Amino acid sequence: MKNNLLDRRTVLKGLGGITIGLPLLEEMLVSPLLAAPKAAVPVRAFNVFFGLGIPAPLQAEGFNGVLEPLKPLQKKLLIMQNVDQVRADQSGINAHYDGASASFTAEPPNGEAKAGGPSIDQVIRNAHHPKGLPAGMVPTLIGGTYFRRSRVGRYVHSYNSDGTVAASIQEKPRDLFDRVFGSIKMTGDKTDLRRERLKRSVLDSVVDQYRYYKGANSPLGAASKGRIADHLDRVREFEQRAYEMKHRAKGSPPLPQRSKLAHGGSADPGGEGIDMQLDDLTNEWRLMSDLYALAIELDRVRFGSLTFLAAGERLRIKGDYIYNGKKVFVFDDEKQLKRSGSGGCSHEWWHRFNEKKKNEQLRAHIHMKMREVAYFLTRLDQSKEANGKSILDNSLITISTESGDGRHNDVKRELSGIFHAITAANNRFKTGQIMDVGEEGIDVYNTMLQAMGAKEKLGPQDREVKSIDAIRV
Repeated sequence: MKNNLLDRRTVLKGLGGITIGLPLLEEMLVSPLLAAPKAAVPVRAFNVFFGLGIPAPLQAEGFNGVLEPLKPLQKKLLIMQNVDQVRADQSGINAHYDGASASFTAEPPNGEAKAGGPSIDQVIRNAHHPKGLPAGMVPTLIGGTYFRRSRVGRYVHSYNSDGTVAASIQEKPRDLFDRVFGSIKMTGDKTDLRRERLKRSVLDSVVDQYRYYKGANSPLGAASKGRIADHLDRVREFEQRAYEMKHRAKGSPPLPQRSKLAHGGSADPGGEGIDMQLDDLTNEWRLMSDLYALAIELDRVRFGSLTFLAAGERLRIKGDYIYNGKKVFVFDDEKQLKRSGSGGCSHEWWHRFNEKKKNEQLRAHIHMKMREVAYFLTRLDQSKEANGKSILDNSLITISTESGDGRHNDVKRELSGIFHAITAANNRFKTGQIMDVGEEGIDVYNTMLQAMGAKEKLGPQDREVKSIDAIRV
């Protein structure tokens, strides 16, 4: 009898060893007679960070306020309010650094480029893969759309046990594409494969294997063959969006323009901020989100972090803000703040927060950030897995930020009430509610680690762990 079982991580190997994973197919699943359905669902943990935070009084409004974009996902999320990160405060260090470093570690920073300890995702990774992940996988994927640089903790949110960054961060969609699907080194040789890559699509290099999986000798059924074709069309779309090749074959699809956004040092000129069109910002973020989600769907990555705007981000945003097809606000930070340079950046709305005022501009900025976080989460909710649940349902996605208020004159106020949200992690955590937790972040995180099967804990080893059982199923 023909055995049609395929390895879950079956890949097409293309130009220069680039790997293009296949979507989850019925032929990859272990029969229920041989193993429980849960065996086909891997443990995953990802940290999603957004800059500047949500003042606690605005969090209290729930889905009637700035959290509105998360409402369609409310059954998938446990939103935790009144989580305290005050223990991360370091005298003499800007609270943006402290809060950002504490996100997902519950520890203060340890210098310019280190955290005070490991992040949630890496503790879980070490617990489930102490000898390393399967060959060919990206051990940790860190991506982000951010511009405020200075300290690494502003934008990196995945750390090893010693507090060092778990991987290099990719801030350009093209670089993230390379990180996931492979890259080719330049040798200077005229026959260098990278030069070939500029002329040929990565997908064109796997055409023979593609024909095999679509042909008469394929181990796949009709439904899976169709899914393969749809999948490769999608990878080609992302490739075209992520790359601008200098040469392309006649008749190839049109290629995207280069990113209009500044990267590297030019993204943060002297800390004075940069001008940004809202559509340019969100278009690049969504491409980054799509590529990151695709990497998860193809089981190329199971651990890492994704950042939408850095801690203390300084942007002068302009443009119409459209939500649910309606224009709800017009961003023009410099004009509305009546200042130039860093004083005209959206960052200032957080420092001007006053619960007795309308805070219209601040609300619009936070609402927009929640819209973009929801975009990524929704992408993960569109892929179903062997147990009938979505990737979003099965994974631990931890969403957090740096600040609970925004006013530097009161550290306790700024590092208390930090917004957190988590997903169910395959029925490990309660979802579908907004919970006033009223506990330290370190205890919340350690409770999460226990539920995910990790024995390692965050923080001082002699500190007694307080289990926050209310968040567990």
